[in-house]
Amino acid sequence: MSNPFIEDDGPQPPKVLKAPVEIVANLRQLQQNHDPLIITFEGRNQRFQSYVIEADRDKNQLVLDEMIPNDAERFLNNGELFNIEAFHEGVRVAWQCRQPVAISEYQGARCYICPMPEEVHYHQRRNAFRAPLKQSDQVKVELAGDKLSSPLPGQLLDISATGCKLRLSGDATRGLKTGQVYESFTAQLPFGAMTTAVELRYLQYEEKLDVTVAGVRFYRMSGLVQRQVERFVYQLQREARRFESDGLF
Repeated sequence: MSNPFIEDDGPQPPKVLKAPVEIVANLRQLQQNHDPLIITFEGRNQRFQSYVIEADRDKNQLVLDEMIPNDAERFLNNGELFNIEAFHEGVRVAWQCRQPVAISEYQGARCYICPMPEEVHYHQRRNAFRAPLKQSDQVKVELAGDKLSSPLPGQLLDISATGCKLRLSGDATRGLKTGQVYESFTAQLPFGAMTTAVELRYLQYEEKLDVTVAGVRFYRMSGLVQRQVERFVYQLQREARRFESDGLF
Protein backbone atom coordinates (compact mmCIF):
# COMPACT_ATOMS: atom_id res chain seq x y z
CA MET A 1 0.00 0.00 0.00
CA SER A 2 1.45 3.39 -0.97
CA ASN A 3 2.21 5.95 1.68
CA PRO A 4 -0.53 8.62 1.49
CA PHE A 5 1.69 11.25 3.07
CA ILE A 6 4.74 11.13 0.77
CA GLU A 7 3.10 13.31 -1.87
CA ASP A 8 2.16 15.91 0.75
CA ASP A 9 5.61 16.18 2.27
CA GLY A 10 7.81 15.60 -0.75
CA PRO A 11 10.87 17.66 -1.68
CA GLN A 12 10.13 21.31 -2.39
CA PRO A 13 11.61 23.45 -5.20
CA PRO A 14 14.58 25.66 -4.23
CA LYS A 15 13.79 29.10 -2.82
CA VAL A 16 15.90 32.26 -2.64
CA LEU A 17 15.31 34.05 0.67
CA LYS A 18 15.84 37.81 0.48
CA ALA A 19 13.85 39.13 3.46
CA PRO A 20 16.28 39.90 6.33
CA VAL A 21 13.95 38.34 8.92
CA GLU A 22 13.90 35.02 7.00
CA ILE A 23 17.66 35.04 6.46
CA VAL A 24 18.41 35.71 10.14
CA ALA A 25 15.89 33.07 11.29
CA ASN A 26 17.57 30.37 9.18
CA LEU A 27 21.10 31.37 10.20
CA ARG A 28 20.13 31.38 13.88
CA GLN A 29 18.66 27.91 13.48
CA LEU A 30 22.04 26.72 12.19
CA GLN A 31 23.65 28.41 15.20
CA GLN A 32 21.30 26.94 17.79
CA ASN A 33 21.65 23.42 16.43
CA HIS A 34 25.42 23.69 15.95
CA ASP A 35 25.08 22.55 12.34
CA PRO A 36 28.49 22.49 10.60
CA LEU A 37 29.18 24.84 7.71
CA ILE A 38 31.02 23.59 4.63
CA ILE A 39 33.18 26.35 3.15
CA THR A 40 34.85 26.35 -0.26
CA PHE A 41 36.93 29.09 -1.83
CA GLU A 42 36.36 29.77 -5.51
CA GLY A 43 38.80 27.96 -7.74
CA ARG A 44 40.02 25.68 -4.93
CA ASN A 45 39.03 22.07 -4.22
CA GLN A 46 39.81 22.10 -0.49
CA ARG A 47 36.85 22.17 1.92
CA PHE A 48 36.82 23.85 5.31
CA GLN A 49 34.49 23.59 8.27
CA SER A 50 33.12 26.29 10.55
CA TYR A 51 30.01 27.14 12.59
CA VAL A 52 27.71 30.12 13.01
CA ILE A 53 28.56 31.83 16.31
CA GLU A 54 26.21 34.78 16.01
CA ALA A 55 23.73 36.25 13.52
CA ASP A 56 23.29 39.89 14.50
CA ARG A 57 20.54 41.58 12.52
CA ASP A 58 21.02 44.96 14.22
CA LYS A 59 24.70 45.14 13.22
CA ASN A 60 23.96 43.35 9.93
CA GLN A 61 26.84 40.97 10.55
CA LEU A 62 27.47 37.25 10.79
CA VAL A 63 30.14 35.84 13.11
CA LEU A 64 31.75 32.54 12.07
CA ASP A 65 33.91 30.23 14.15
CA GLU A 66 37.55 29.57 13.23
CA MET A 67 37.76 27.59 10.01
CA ILE A 68 39.30 24.11 10.08
CA PRO A 69 41.93 23.50 8.70
CA ASN A 70 43.23 26.91 9.72
CA ASP A 71 45.16 27.53 6.51
CA ALA A 72 41.85 28.97 5.28
CA GLU A 73 42.98 32.16 6.98
CA ARG A 74 45.61 32.62 4.28
CA PHE A 75 42.88 32.72 1.65
CA LEU A 76 40.85 35.14 3.78
CA ASN A 77 43.84 37.46 4.06
CA ASN A 78 44.12 37.35 0.27
CA GLY A 79 40.51 38.58 0.06
CA GLU A 80 39.36 35.43 -1.78
CA LEU A 81 35.63 34.87 -2.23
CA PHE A 82 34.01 31.80 -0.70
CA ASN A 83 30.76 29.82 -0.62
CA ILE A 84 29.01 28.42 2.48
CA GLU A 85 26.71 25.43 2.61
CA ALA A 86 24.94 23.74 5.54
CA PHE A 87 22.23 21.14 6.06
CA HIS A 88 19.51 21.18 8.69
CA GLU A 89 16.80 18.49 8.95
CA GLY A 90 17.06 17.71 5.23
CA VAL A 91 17.13 21.37 4.19
CA ARG A 92 20.12 22.76 2.28
CA VAL A 93 20.96 26.33 3.28
CA ALA A 94 23.65 28.06 1.17
CA TRP A 95 25.01 31.54 0.54
CA GLN A 96 28.05 33.38 -0.79
CA CYS A 97 30.48 35.78 0.86
CA ARG A 98 31.48 38.42 -1.67
CA GLN A 99 32.89 41.07 0.68
CA PRO A 100 36.01 41.30 2.88
CA VAL A 101 35.98 39.37 6.15
CA ALA A 102 37.38 40.79 9.40
CA ILE A 103 39.49 38.41 11.50
CA SER A 104 38.73 38.95 15.16
CA GLU A 105 38.08 37.21 18.50
CA TYR A 106 34.85 36.12 20.16
CA GLN A 107 34.96 35.20 23.84
CA GLY A 108 38.71 34.62 23.59
CA ALA A 109 38.58 32.43 20.48
CA ARG A 110 39.37 33.15 16.82
CA CYS A 111 36.40 34.22 14.70
CA TYR A 112 35.55 35.89 11.40
CA ILE A 113 33.06 38.72 11.00
CA CYS A 114 31.20 38.78 7.68
CA PRO A 115 28.43 41.02 6.35
CA MET A 116 24.99 39.42 6.61
CA PRO A 117 24.20 37.73 3.26
CA GLU A 118 21.73 39.58 1.06
CA GLU A 119 20.21 36.30 -0.09
CA VAL A 120 20.20 32.69 1.05
CA HIS A 121 19.35 29.64 -1.05
CA TYR A 122 16.93 27.34 0.79
CA HIS A 123 16.15 23.89 -0.59
CA GLN A 124 14.13 21.23 1.20
CA ARG A 125 15.47 18.14 -0.55
CA ARG A 126 13.80 15.36 1.40
CA ASN A 127 10.43 14.77 2.98
CA ALA A 128 9.34 17.25 5.63
CA PHE A 129 10.11 16.16 9.16
CA ARG A 130 6.94 14.57 10.57
CA ALA A 131 6.89 14.85 14.34
CA PRO A 132 4.88 12.22 16.25
CA LEU A 133 3.11 13.17 19.46
CA LYS A 134 3.54 11.18 22.65
CA GLN A 135 0.41 9.91 24.42
CA SER A 136 1.15 12.36 27.24
CA ASP A 137 1.16 15.33 24.82
CA GLN A 138 -2.36 15.04 23.48
CA VAL A 139 -3.51 17.92 21.29
CA LYS A 140 -7.25 18.27 20.72
CA VAL A 141 -8.40 19.09 17.20
CA GLU A 142 -11.70 19.85 15.52
CA LEU A 143 -12.60 19.54 11.85
CA ALA A 144 -15.46 21.68 10.57
CA GLY A 145 -16.78 23.24 7.37
CA ASP A 146 -19.80 23.80 5.17
CA LYS A 147 -19.73 20.17 3.98
CA LEU A 148 -20.11 18.83 7.54
CA SER A 149 -23.37 18.83 9.46
CA SER A 150 -21.48 19.21 12.74
CA PRO A 151 -17.83 19.61 13.78
CA LEU A 152 -15.77 16.43 14.26
CA PRO A 153 -13.56 16.38 17.39
CA GLY A 154 -10.37 14.34 17.51
CA GLN A 155 -6.71 14.19 18.48
CA LEU A 156 -3.49 15.00 16.68
CA LEU A 157 -1.26 11.98 15.96
CA ASP A 158 1.61 13.69 14.14
CA ILE A 159 2.38 16.94 12.35
CA SER A 160 4.79 18.38 9.78
CA ALA A 161 5.19 21.77 8.15
CA THR A 162 2.76 20.74 5.40
CA GLY A 163 0.12 18.58 7.07
CA CYS A 164 -0.87 16.28 9.91
CA LYS A 165 -2.54 13.01 10.85
CA LEU A 166 -5.64 12.88 13.05
CA ARG A 167 -7.59 10.32 15.02
CA LEU A 168 -11.36 10.78 15.04
CA SER A 169 -13.81 8.80 17.19
CA GLY A 170 -16.04 6.22 15.49
CA ASP A 171 -16.56 5.74 11.77
CA ALA A 172 -16.17 9.16 10.15
CA THR A 173 -15.72 7.84 6.60
CA ARG A 174 -19.37 8.40 5.66
CA GLY A 175 -19.28 12.12 6.37
CA LEU A 176 -15.83 12.86 4.94
CA LYS A 177 -14.49 12.74 1.40
CA THR A 178 -10.85 12.64 0.26
CA GLY A 179 -9.89 15.58 -1.96
CA GLN A 180 -12.41 17.82 -0.20
CA VAL A 181 -11.28 21.09 1.38
CA TYR A 182 -12.67 21.78 4.86
CA GLU A 183 -12.60 25.44 5.78
CA SER A 184 -11.98 25.16 9.50
CA PHE A 185 -9.45 22.86 11.13
CA THR A 186 -8.52 23.91 14.68
CA ALA A 187 -5.72 22.46 16.83
CA GLN A 188 -5.25 23.44 20.48
CA LEU A 189 -1.47 23.84 20.47
CA PRO A 190 0.36 24.38 23.79
CA PHE A 191 0.87 28.09 23.08
CA GLY A 192 -2.59 28.79 21.63
CA ALA A 193 -5.17 27.59 19.12
CA MET A 194 -4.42 27.61 15.38
CA THR A 195 -7.11 27.49 12.70
CA THR A 196 -6.68 26.92 8.98
CA ALA A 197 -8.33 25.23 6.03
CA VAL A 198 -7.22 21.68 5.19
CA GLU A 199 -7.53 19.27 2.29
CA LEU A 200 -8.39 15.68 3.22
CA ARG A 201 -5.85 13.35 1.59
CA TYR A 202 -6.28 10.03 3.42
CA LEU A 203 -9.07 8.32 5.34
CA GLN A 204 -9.28 4.90 6.98
CA TYR A 205 -11.64 3.42 9.56
CA GLU A 206 -10.06 0.99 12.04
CA GLU A 207 -12.94 -1.20 13.15
CA LYS A 208 -11.16 -2.93 16.07
CA LEU A 209 -10.39 0.40 17.71
CA ASP A 210 -13.54 2.14 16.46
CA VAL A 211 -11.54 5.16 15.29
CA THR A 212 -10.94 6.86 11.95
CA VAL A 213 -7.43 7.94 10.95
CA ALA A 214 -7.33 10.93 8.61
CA GLY A 215 -4.41 12.61 6.84
CA VAL A 216 -4.84 16.26 5.94
CA ARG A 217 -2.75 18.80 4.09
CA PHE A 218 -2.75 22.41 5.25
CA TYR A 219 -4.50 24.53 2.62
CA ARG A 220 -3.54 28.13 1.89
CA MET A 221 -2.11 28.79 5.34
CA SER A 222 -1.63 32.36 6.48
CA GLY A 223 1.84 33.47 7.53
CA LEU A 224 0.75 33.49 11.18
CA VAL A 225 -0.53 29.90 11.08
CA GLN A 226 2.59 28.74 9.23
CA ARG A 227 4.77 30.22 11.97
CA GLN A 228 2.62 28.51 14.64
CA VAL A 229 2.99 25.15 12.90
CA GLU A 230 6.74 25.55 12.40
CA ARG A 231 7.18 26.57 16.04
CA PHE A 232 5.28 23.50 17.26
CA VAL A 233 7.15 21.11 14.91
CA TYR A 234 10.47 22.60 16.01
CA GLN A 235 9.46 22.18 19.67
CA LEU A 236 8.65 18.50 19.06
CA GLN A 237 11.95 18.03 17.22
CA ARG A 238 13.91 19.43 20.16
CA GLU A 239 12.05 17.18 22.60
CA ALA A 240 12.68 14.14 20.39
CA ARG A 241 16.40 14.90 20.16
CA ARG A 242 16.62 15.41 23.92
CA PHE A 243 14.83 12.11 24.51
CA GLU A 244 17.18 10.27 22.12
CA SER A 245 20.20 11.86 23.77
CA ASP A 246 19.03 10.88 27.26
CA GLY A 247 18.43 7.34 26.07
CA LEU A 248 22.11 6.90 25.18
CA PHE A 249 23.25 7.09 28.81
